[in-house]
Amino acid sequence: MTFKKFLVAVTATAAFASSPVFAAGELNLYSSRHYDTDERLYANFEKKTGIKINRIEDSADKLIERIKAEGANSPADVLLTVDAGRLWRADQAGLFQPVESEVLVTRIPANLRHPDGHWYGFSQRIRVTFYDKSKVDPADIQTYEALADPKLKGMVCTRSSGNIYMLSMMASIIDAQGEDAAQKWAQGVYDNRARDPQGGDTDQLRGIASGECAIAVANTYYFARALRKGVSGLNEKALANIGWVFPNQQDRGAHSNISGAGVVATAPNRENAIKFLEYLASDEAQEYFSAGNDEYPVVPGVNLSDSVASLGVFKVDEINLNALGVNQPAAQRIYDRVGYK
Repeated sequence: MTFKKFLVAVTATAAFASSPVFAAGELNLYSSRHYDTDERLYANFEKKTGIKINRIEDSADKLIERIKAEGANSPADVLLTVDAGRLWRADQAGLFQPVESEVLVTRIPANLRHPDGHWYGFSQRIRVTFYDKSKVDPADIQTYEALADPKLKGMVCTRSSGNIYMLSMMASIIDAQGEDAAQKWAQGVYDNRARDPQGGDTDQLRGIASGECAIAVANTYYFARALRKGVSGLNEKALANIGWVFPNQQDRGAHSNISGAGVVATAPNRENAIKFLEYLASDEAQEYFSAGNDEYPVVPGVNLSDSVASLGVFKVDEINLNALGVNQPAAQRIYDRVGYK
């Protein structure tokens, strides 16, 4: 697939006594998305449907544990989180139910949703190789595999191996190359480190700006956000010196991940939950994922914000993202075996 206009496409009661009171017939959303711009998504849904959203926000792992602890009495209707690996973890815990929706199946590409409808992706972030234009020839970093080339020794910066984005990227490499090749890659990238793995994606970009890193791996929306509104440590001059490569354009394509959601197995407001998922797949919501948080839509043909569109046209890996979760345990074992911090 090529991105053009779209550029792709009990105990629990005591523990959670401070929870808000949920009214019947509303929508109870548990979300680990922490973006202020999502407020508009929720407000628009309420305005269009008359359905009031009650929201609990926390980290994905805490929300998963919370729903498990609440059990059959959980008020949660929808779990919304980032990264297919986290959606897989929730599904493995039995937290989702299958949803059949012609709207969702028609609008969301098959590789960006669970094969049996347990969860659906609603926005994409592409994992890209960024580089210092004054130090790196982009011809040397045209694939993810190239990051393990010894000639890049002392140049590469990444997040820690336990980070979900790193696990999902490794999971995609396992799917494409097998575990033996993936382990050699992990060892090579770690040997090429400019510093010990640390920080978030924006910190990797700052590492290029400061000169500590010549090459870094990060999700597109961090860079697009910096282009749109500026980020501390990444001024206009620094951003102008950072180039980017969408890897593996001659074979499988660039690694994609998602923000996605599923209807909780015990959802008391199931129909409202499905309406909410269908709303997230609407053109209005899809355009806002791009305009509000610099992400790529999942629905083909949806307009992109200028900051996202400026990154250019590319081919995306069409692996079904459920594999990112399936391969997640193997990904962590591989990182651990090579001592990747």
